[in-house]
Amino acid sequence: MKAVIPAAGLGTRFLPATKAQPKEMLPVFNKPTIQYVVEEAVNSGIDDIIIITGKGKRPIEDHFDKSFELEYNLNLKGKYDYLEEVQAISNLADIFYVRQKKQNGLGDAINCAKKHIGDEPFAVLLGDTITYSEIPCTKQLIDVHKKYGGSTIAIEELPEYKIERYGIVDGVNVEENIYKVNNLVEKPKLADAPSNLGITGRYILTPDIFDKLNSIEAGVGGEIQLTDAINEQENVYATTFEGTIYDIGNTMEWLKSSIDMALTYDDVRDEVLDYLRQKIAEN
Repeated sequence: MKAVIPAAGLGTRFLPATKAQPKEMLPVFNKPTIQYVVEEAVNSGIDDIIIITGKGKRPIEDHFDKSFELEYNLNLKGKYDYLEEVQAISNLADIFYVRQKKQNGLGDAINCAKKHIGDEPFAVLLGDTITYSEIPCTKQLIDVHKKYGGSTIAIEELPEYKIERYGIVDGVNVEENIYKVNNLVEKPKLADAPSNLGITGRYILTPDIFDKLNSIEAGVGGEIQLTDAINEQENVYATTFEGTIYDIGNTMEWLKSSIDMALTYDDVRDEVLDYLRQKIAEN
């Protein structure tokens, strides 16, 4: 299975930090956001990845490429741990890049990968969303897809104040944590939402999605919406994700994710907790 990572957004909610760098390259503790996403795909058994980029996204390509000068200097100075870490990044997977020439929605970004994907199901991992779990989120989706077939969407239960920010699922429970999807509603008002189950930015899509993307009209925001195309598919399932999801598209979630990721490292965990306790006491 191949994976598509859309990473062409402008990152306006992070200005001025994203004026000269992609939001997907913003660090979460000690790694850029998109590296976590690529690692999730790899840990799910996928090593053939297409990243959809746009203007100003060249640093993403540079990050996953070899850096001869950096590697030479690290080796020269005997910093072998750093050297090994840097080399591992460029060897993570076979990564290809396709440019979305015009900002026209997530559906249009996915459609840019059509020629590379072919006629097989594929994974989609949004480049500004990080998941953290024992079993990678994408691997969980693959397992559900193998059982039920059709497109499969990762979802989470949302608090009321978040519902207007997400695509929401209208579905029927077929077994614990798994739903047969009747409809997806893109960013509904709270009163119009069919449930509190929000799409989290991880999908397994069947290849007929490309025909649907080419046949639908522009939706919310005047853009080609992936949810509208999925609604045209006949066999769609959704499953709640066992783990934690961070939407790096907004500043508060990005800050929380950096703290939480730092707490997963034993060598800095106590220091971070001590600092947080100190700041709480001061305030």
